[in-house]
Amino acid sequence: MRSPGIHHVSINVHDTAEAVEFYTDVLGMTVRTDRPNFDFAGAWLDVGDHQVHLLELTVPDNVGQHFAIAVDDVDVAVAHARERGVQVGDPTPVGSGRQAFLQDPSGNTIELHQPGR
Repeated sequence: MRSPGIHHVSINVHDTAEAVEFYTDVLGMTVRTDRPNFDFAGAWLDVGDHQVHLLELTVPDNVGQHFAIAVDDVDVAVAHARERGVQVGDPTPVGSGRQAFLQDPSGNTIELHQPGR
C-alpha cells in the first residue's frame, strides 16, 4: 500500500463556533461547505492542500480524535492491513468518499480515507 499523503487531522473541540472563529481568524483557515451531515456538530476547514476537521463530541469515541491517510483504494488498503494482522473496520461511505478505521499499537486511531471522485 502506498499513501499519497495526509488527508485530514481531526481534533475534538468544546464549541464549534468558537473553534471556527479561532481557526479562521487567528490561523487563516477557511471553512469548507462539503461536510457530511453527521449526528454531531463540527466543521471542516482547509489549510493549504489539507484539511482540519473540528469535532464537537460530548463523549469522544472511535471517530473522534484521529488523523486520516489518503488512499487510492480503501478496499486494497484494508486488505493490506488485515493481511498483516491488523483489525480494521469495514469501509463505509462518507460524503462522496469512503473510509475505514484502524488503531496503531498504542491505540491511536487512524482513518484510511478514499476521497470521492
